[in-house]
Amino acid sequence: MPSGLKRRYGQRHLHFITCSCYRRLPLLASARSRNLFVKILGEVRDRYGFLLAGYVVMPEHIHLLISEPGRGTPSTVVQVLKQRVSRWLRRKPRKKAVSQQLRLPFRDAHDFLPQFWQPRFYDFNLWSQGKFVEKLQYMHMNPLKRKLVAHPKDWPWSSFSFYASKDSGLVRIDPLP
Repeated sequence: MPSGLKRRYGQRHLHFITCSCYRRLPLLASARSRNLFVKILGEVRDRYGFLLAGYVVMPEHIHLLISEPGRGTPSTVVQVLKQRVSRWLRRKPRKKAVSQQLRLPFRDAHDFLPQFWQPRFYDFNLWSQGKFVEKLQYMHMNPLKRKLVAHPKDWPWSSFSFYASKDSGLVRIDPLP
């Protein structure tokens, strides 16, 4: 761990987590890869017992708003989530598709990509309702700012639909008490 970095766990805060794909490449650019990420996110949430208050999956990064898990720490959750997603998306049948999608000048994406995710992740403790709203709005506006959609409701890989209309979306969102 780099010197000076302190993760603050055990304070009953929500955690705003950001993970980036390796070198910010759009490794989550396809609907298939984003759907798989959301599916695995739900499985990891059930296994580790954390509340999922919000999320967005972008082509080259993800944001999560999670509680402290019942098992392990947010670091454990992120590690397992990243490992499971990368294992599924880097399986052999996927190699050519990734190379073609990224328009890489070689046939095997594994020759170029030593990993799927950047090794670290950003974790910000949310200590107030105001910070929660700020980070949730930031996440939901990400697809709009990047001009991927005209309105956040048009991006199904986020928790926006839950907060806008209580629609469950692709993964269950846990309303905060």
